[in-house]
Amino acid sequence: MGSKNLDGQLVKKAHATQKFTEQDLLDLAACSDPVNGPHYFLEHFFFIQHPTKGKLLYEPFEYQKRLIDSYHQNRFNVNLLPRQTGKTTTAAGYLLWFAMFVPDSTILIAAHKYTGAQEIMNRIRYAYELCPDHIRAGATSYNKQSIEFENGSRIVAQTTTETTGRGMSLSLLYADEFAFVPPNVASEFWTSISPTLATGGKAIITSTPNSDEDQFATIWKEANYKFDEYGEEQNVGRNGFFPFRAFWHEHPDRDEEWAATERSRIGEERFKREHDCEFLVYDETLISSMKMAEMVGDEPSMRMGQCRWYKKINPMSTYIVSLDPSLGTGGDPSAIQIVEIPSFEQVGEWQHNLTIVQAQVRILRDICNYINDECAAKGVQSSIYYSIENNSVGEAALVALEEIGEESVPGLFLSEPIKKGHVRRFRKGFNTTHSSKINACAKLKYLIESDRLHIHSKAFISELKTFIAKGMSFEAKVGHHDDLVSSMLLAIRMILVLQEWDPAIYDRMREERDDEFLMPMPIYISQH
Repeated sequence: MGSKNLDGQLVKKAHATQKFTEQDLLDLAACSDPVNGPHYFLEHFFFIQHPTKGKLLYEPFEYQKRLIDSYHQNRFNVNLLPRQTGKTTTAAGYLLWFAMFVPDSTILIAAHKYTGAQEIMNRIRYAYELCPDHIRAGATSYNKQSIEFENGSRIVAQTTTETTGRGMSLSLLYADEFAFVPPNVASEFWTSISPTLATGGKAIITSTPNSDEDQFATIWKEANYKFDEYGEEQNVGRNGFFPFRAFWHEHPDRDEEWAATERSRIGEERFKREHDCEFLVYDETLISSMKMAEMVGDEPSMRMGQCRWYKKINPMSTYIVSLDPSLGTGGDPSAIQIVEIPSFEQVGEWQHNLTIVQAQVRILRDICNYINDECAAKGVQSSIYYSIENNSVGEAALVALEEIGEESVPGLFLSEPIKKGHVRRFRKGFNTTHSSKINACAKLKYLIESDRLHIHSKAFISELKTFIAKGMSFEAKVGHHDDLVSSMLLAIRMILVLQEWDPAIYDRMREERDDEFLMPMPIYISQH
């Protein structure tokens, strides 16, 4: 393993003269490799102290290899990991590699308790002291809370407080068990530390979950929202963090028998938090969490501008095209959903937040023209129904439709009658009220949870995860959008209208308990 200093210290002196063998140089070059260096270092020279087996060379499990890649390949990392799966050990090895092979780095370890910070430093010190001299950097300062190396790098370990790291220019921040830092402290710390990373520093935030309202949960959720304003999926979340999650069953020593024993030992609630990595506080989402866990979505098979298509047009099917308009000024996006019936399959969608109302209507027309052209190419008359939500900005969309001419849009424009007393009057489009929204939400929930409606869009599924109960209704959680969901709710209302003529649609929409099924109101259809 190479020589150690002979003056009673297990630390390599800085700037010491040293001879290298050919193998030493090959090892050093492999550890210095900017792509695979961390893996080579950890698997060949990083020793750990196992609680029962003593000194061992680190042999990463598959999920730990992926964890190292996530550290190394992404600037910002947030990791949701079960207890006792080697996350701290893996992090300690990567931090030691970073300090020795990325010169002039400042690495801050912030732990929620002093003992936690010391534990991480102890693992780093243990590994450093067992590392051969031809690999490790010489140390200019070697203390319990900090190590400084001859290459200008240093590692500092501190307890997480409101002022931890303030004034430091960080190359790498490692925040351990961040969910268990008191909420007010975590919020102030993150506000304080974020500017120190502005010069290009990296951040690794690791924890098991606690409350779903704390700073860690906020960062985790934002990291899992990976869709830009066009609805395109990105590699990282909208806060720039790459989310990494591992599961207890990925540990080779853990199986269902282990899980059963652990549940009986610590209880179901603690097991869910510490091993299943479930947050203890849940939002009441429209779709059950169990169902959403099954929904993964698909990549589009075709893109036309910002419109994503998931399936080819079937000339024998009917198509529902629904527009939920917006101002198009960069706030809430506008959205269009395209649903095929009677198969009840989402075949396409469009979403954007900078498209003006007039252009939104033209895109609606273009989508209908595309469906019509695909059917005509096969010698079949298309069957298309389209509509617009007419609340607020929807009035401007109806004006825009009138300007381009309703006759220029293939298909039938669906409208919903408004009843006042004994008088029914007609208004173009669909007006969303509290009652109509709740009814549509209930039907959407039934269709998805009973597998009658097939959803392809990852962006739509992501919106469902933040579409939560608010008072007596449902809406997007603060900081999120629900426009894809709103346009789907409009499509559902359109289908409820159409079911009166089509038995296949009626059967698909009918719930198991007929006494809970409400027949739709009469409709008005304008055709040009």
